[in-house]
Amino acid sequence: MIRIGILGDIGSGKSFVAKSFGYPVFNADNEVGKLYKNNKKIFIKLNKALPKYITQFPIKKQEVTKTILANKNNLRKIIKIIHPEVRKKMNIFVKKNKRKKLIILDIPLLLENKINRKKDILIFVESKKVEILKRLKKRKNFDYKIINKFRKIQLPLDYKKKKSKFIVKNNFTIRLVKKQIKYILKQIH
Repeated sequence: MIRIGILGDIGSGKSFVAKSFGYPVFNADNEVGKLYKNNKKIFIKLNKALPKYITQFPIKKQEVTKTILANKNNLRKIIKIIHPEVRKKMNIFVKKNKRKKLIILDIPLLLENKINRKKDILIFVESKKVEILKRLKKRKNFDYKIINKFRKIQLPLDYKKKKSKFIVKNNFTIRLVKKQIKYILKQIH
C-alpha cells in the first residue's frame, strides 16, 4: 500500500486535493470534529485539563476557539489530549484499508507529530496567499488570530515543500488539480 501525505498551508485546499485522488482519505480535521461532538471521554479529559473553558458536551468549536485564544498553553493541552485519539483513528483507518493500492493522509500536523513514515510520498499543496485568505474568510468560524496560532505550531512551509516529492499547484479548479494528480499517479505506480 502506498501512503500519500498531503501538506500545505491552512486554507490551501489540502482536503480538496486529497479527495480529488479518488482513494480512501483519512481527514484528521473531520476526526477531531467527531471527537468533540461524540466522545464523552474526550470531553471529560478536556474539562479536567481546562475546567474554566471546556464546560459542555458536545464541545462546540467556538468554545475551543475561545480556549485557544485565552491562553497560549491551552492549545498544547488540547493537542496532548486530542492527538493520541486521532492517531488511534488513523491506525484503524490504515488497517481497514490495507488492501487498497493507495491511501491519502490529510493530517495538518503530519510532520510535526511525526506521523509520517519514511516511505510515505509527501505532496505539497501550493496556493496563492490571496486565494487562501479569500477561502479562509468564507469559513464559518473564521478567526485570523486562531489561524496564526495554528501556523505558529506548524513547521515552516518552505521546509514542508522541500520534504515533498510533488507539488500540486491549486488554483481551486478541479480540472487543473485532476491533471496534476494523474501525472503524480503515473509517477508512483
